[in-house]
Amino acid sequence: MKNKSKKNNSGGIFTITALVIAAAAISCFTLYLIEVKKYEETNDAQVESYINPVSARASGYITKVLFEEHQNVKKGDTLVILDNRENSFKVHEAEAILEDSYAQIKVLDAGINVAQTSILVAENQIASAKARLWQQKQDNLRYQKLLKDEAVTGQEYEQIKTKYDVAQNDYNATINTLLNSQSKVKELKTRKALLDADIKRKQAILDLAKINLSYTVITSPYTGKTGRKQILEGQQVQMGQPLVSIVNENEKWVTANFKETQVSGFYVGQDVKIKVDAIDGKEYKGKIQAIAASTGSKFSLLPADNSTGNFVKIIQRIPVKIVFADHKAIEQIRSGMNVTVMVVNRI
Repeated sequence: MKNKSKKNNSGGIFTITALVIAAAAISCFTLYLIEVKKYEETNDAQVESYINPVSARASGYITKVLFEEHQNVKKGDTLVILDNRENSFKVHEAEAILEDSYAQIKVLDAGINVAQTSILVAENQIASAKARLWQQKQDNLRYQKLLKDEAVTGQEYEQIKTKYDVAQNDYNATINTLLNSQSKVKELKTRKALLDADIKRKQAILDLAKINLSYTVITSPYTGKTGRKQILEGQQVQMGQPLVSIVNENEKWVTANFKETQVSGFYVGQDVKIKVDAIDGKEYKGKIQAIAASTGSKFSLLPADNSTGNFVKIIQRIPVKIVFADHKAIEQIRSGMNVTVMVVNRI
């Protein structure tokens, strides 16, 4: 009888235990269903940031490499210095050519000043010649009358007539001198205008030479962290050749690929919870910034073509860009880390 009583007690305890476990499982499953309805979750998500290669904008030999792998750099920090002797010579040459043009401008200005002074002299000479011409004209008219009255001889009249003709020629000569001086000024001013245009061209050549010289000093385009170091001093680089990549540490976001059946209620500004796989026990807050206009497969180099007849329906993924709410709290997060994203309060 005692053994039978013990068996009954053991069976009752087992039954109660099984009921408790079943109740706990039901509770957990119920909580899971509630949680599932509260969030849309995906672990197909990674941290992104801008990783841009810094390329050489001039060809030449590397004289100095001033960075190490995975080094923090600030915007404007010098990374690489190229041999600048050839570019420096081009700058000096362009400066010399430009200085020669400025010297020619000074010579033309001096010539214009001389020609303008000649105009003033010619104008004064015209005034004097005009006065002498008027006087000789009056004498000529007077002697013509005297000649008719036989008060003067023909020889005396011829002398006065000759002086009148000389005065007339002097007056015409001074006018021609004035016109010549005016033409000279116009010619010099035209040459100066052409030289001014040529100076602008040579100034542009000098500016371009200085820009090319500045390209021999390669600086960081923004604050971030360098990538792998793949160049050494003495190495020849070509224009456009990537030298090092810079990871922009100031701007990070998450690209989460949600199933197409999950995004129907998503909207820009919606709250998001982010968990980073590499950082335990920490949850980050974020917001949806953008939702892609098409599935990720449409952005691929070779999109799938289902018109061949062999069609298998596969759930597509929609990329969603999520930004962190607190940019100061994400210093430990690295680009490329895997994260789990939960979109809160789906509507």
